[in-house]
Amino acid sequence: MINVTKAFLPDREEYIRYIHQIWDNVQLTNNGPLLQTLEEQLKAYLGVDQLYFCGNGTIVLQIALKALEIKKEVITTPFSYCATTNSILWENCTPVFVDIDPDTFNINPDLIEAAITPDTEAIMATHVYGNPCAVEEIEKIARQYSLRVIYDSAHGFGVTLNGRSLLSYGDLSTCSFHATKVFHTIEGGAIISNHPELHEKLQLLRAFGHRGDEEYKFAGINGKNSEFHAAMGLCNLPQVPAIIAARKEVFDVYDAILDWERLRKPYINPTIEYNYAYYPVVFESEATMRRVQAALLQNEIAPRRYFYPSLNTLPFMPRTYSCPVSEDIALRVLSLPLYVGLESKEIERISQIINKNL
Repeated sequence: MINVTKAFLPDREEYIRYIHQIWDNVQLTNNGPLLQTLEEQLKAYLGVDQLYFCGNGTIVLQIALKALEIKKEVITTPFSYCATTNSILWENCTPVFVDIDPDTFNINPDLIEAAITPDTEAIMATHVYGNPCAVEEIEKIARQYSLRVIYDSAHGFGVTLNGRSLLSYGDLSTCSFHATKVFHTIEGGAIISNHPELHEKLQLLRAFGHRGDEEYKFAGINGKNSEFHAAMGLCNLPQVPAIIAARKEVFDVYDAILDWERLRKPYINPTIEYNYAYYPVVFESEATMRRVQAALLQNEIAPRRYFYPSLNTLPFMPRTYSCPVSEDIALRVLSLPLYVGLESKEIERISQIINKNL
């Protein structure tokens, strides 16, 4: 079976050498030396001052909301993975959905202002497929209305915009280091801050809200990660340039073969350095998408409906919103197999099956 993705694994012996260090140190978690080393290397790689390595890409969204003391309405996108919206709901905030741009599939900045109410406290936007949101427009709106900006950059590792890491934008930015991502630590995530005054607060929020046995500051949560996950990150981080280059090669083959008269892709800002995180294609209709999906599965090829459904349509949303662009794209989009080691002959076979069934 050719799956939509396949986790990159580093040299086994290199990982085992880190495991030996863990055995020697006898510190498995609680801000161990490998975790601290990984945080420093990530800060250097991304060019950011504050970064906190945490348990996963969802907990960091929750920590971000808690750190900024967001309690009411959060303007957000319906076209993302459910973790984006779930984090808002879990923090007892109210998601307010704004439809997406039909070209980039990111939140449409032209629609944000109309969604602002006296209860609006933040904007949580996703850099969909690693393609940057309209960060300057969003920042302008946020300043005008005194809103905080959180970017779900789960797909954004390795992307640069205006010479800066995509993760450096917003009041807080979060990233997922899940095994399927461009850079992974098996499970993991990070929160990146541009506010020095939040440094101690973010550290405490991920570690139960206390330092030592007696300094209890507030109600934190267990957002920590282990030395074993940090070890995987230390192995994988030096490989990121080669990983991105290999993923670009897969992109190039798809680009050359797929029938672009009957398919389309989201617009990718040509000025960015991209990470080639996903390869989504949008079909002319949901029926065509389902026909292609079935044909691929019959040939043991497993694409993914990513993202589906449009989050505003989930049955547990507290309010009803109409987001016709997101709802339409969600019905017609498939992410195609993309990973290091996917051979050109297989990409060609996938493309031919798609073209034949359009």
